[in-house]
Amino acid sequence: MSVMVARKKVVRKWEKLPGRNTFCCDGRIMMARQKGIFYLTLFLILGTCALFFAFECRYLAVQLSPAIPVFAAILFLFAMATLLRTSFSDPGVIPRALPDEAAFIEMEIEATNGTVPQGQRPPPRIKNFQINNQIVKLKYCYTCKIFRPPRASHCSICDNCVERFDHHCPWVGNCVGKRNYRYFYLFILSLSLLTIYIFTFNIVYVALSDWGGTVPMLFPSCSQSLTLLTVLEVLICFFTLWSVVGLTGFHTFLVALNQTTNEDIKGSWTGKNRVQNPYSHGNIVKNCCEVLCGPLPPSVLDRRGILQPEESAAQEESCARGPSAREPRVAPGPVGQAEGSSARQEDGSLPPPSAVPAPSLSTAEMPEEKPLTSGELPVPSQDTGQAEH
Repeated sequence: MSVMVARKKVVRKWEKLPGRNTFCCDGRIMMARQKGIFYLTLFLILGTCALFFAFECRYLAVQLSPAIPVFAAILFLFAMATLLRTSFSDPGVIPRALPDEAAFIEMEIEATNGTVPQGQRPPPRIKNFQINNQIVKLKYCYTCKIFRPPRASHCSICDNCVERFDHHCPWVGNCVGKRNYRYFYLFILSLSLLTIYIFTFNIVYVALSDWGGTVPMLFPSCSQSLTLLTVLEVLICFFTLWSVVGLTGFHTFLVALNQTTNEDIKGSWTGKNRVQNPYSHGNIVKNCCEVLCGPLPPSVLDRRGILQPEESAAQEESCARGPSAREPRVAPGPVGQAEGSSARQEDGSLPPPSAVPAPSLSTAEMPEEKPLTSGELPVPSQDTGQAEH
C-alpha cells in the first residue's frame, strides 16, 4: 500500500511546465498544441508516396530499373525520420524564472532605474553584450521574467522563449530553434528531393506506359482509376514543388550566412547602419558546419525529472499570477511602451553601454561582458520556460 501511495505522489516536471505545449510518452515527445496542419503534412506525404509505391513503382521497376523504388523508399524514410525528429523534440525552450528569482530581478531593475516620474514610461529593459566585437542587445521577457540570451525570442503560439529562435512552423507542429533546426532543414531538403523524384517519374510513367495495352495487363479493369490517381499525384507534387523547393532554397541561403528567419524578417543585420552579423564566420563552409554539424546542446528542461513539492508550489504560484503579472504597470505618457525601444533595437543603432541600465541577469546569468566567439553564447540555467514581445 505504501508503495502505491508513493507512486501516486510522483509528478514529472513536464506535467507542470508552463507554456502551451503537449507531451506524450511520459514527456519524451514535446509538441505545440496546434497540430492540425502537422496531421495534414503527414497525410499528404504518406498518401502521395503510398500511391506512388502501389502503382507507378511496379511498372517502372519492370520497365526501367528496380533501383527506382529502392531510392524512393530511402528518400521517404529519411524525410519521415527528420520530420518526426523535428516535431517531437524540444526546440531549445529556455526555463522561466521561479517566483523568487523573478522578484529579485524586478527589485534590481527598479533599484537601477530609480523612481519613474509621473506621466513617464520606464526605460526599456535591455542589456548590451559584446560578441565578436559587436554589440548585441539582451531583451527582457515579461512572460518568462528573464533576460533572453542572444538570438532567443518568445513564441506567442507556444508561449515559451526559444534559444536561437528561427520561426514557429505549423507544418511540423513545433517551434524551430537551436535544438531542431538542422533536422528541420534536412526534412525540407529531403522532401524537396522526394517531391522532385516522384514528380519526374510520374511524368516518365505517363510518357512510357501504353494505356491501350500495358497498364490493363498489369491492372485489369483499373486503367481509368490509375489515370486519375497519376494525375492527382502529379498535381500534388507540382504545387508542392513551388513551396517546398523555394523554402529549401531560402533556408540554404540563411544557413550559408548563419542567420535565422527571425533575424532576416526583422532585418537585424541589414538595417540602415549596415550592422554586420556577429555570428557569421565570413565563410560559407564554416557557417554550414556550425549550423548543421555543430554539437547539439542538451535540453535544459529535464522534462522527465521528478518534481519536488517546493518546486511544484513555486511553479503553480508563477502560473497563478496570470497575464496581469506579465506587463509592468506604468502611467500613460508620450514616450512609447516599456519595451517601446524595440524599433531602435532592431534597426541596428547601438547606444553606448553607459546609456542603458545594466541590471543583474539572475536566472539568465551571463558571464562578464567580454568579447565572445559565436560559439560561446551564454545560456540561461534555471528551471522551465515566436512572435517577439
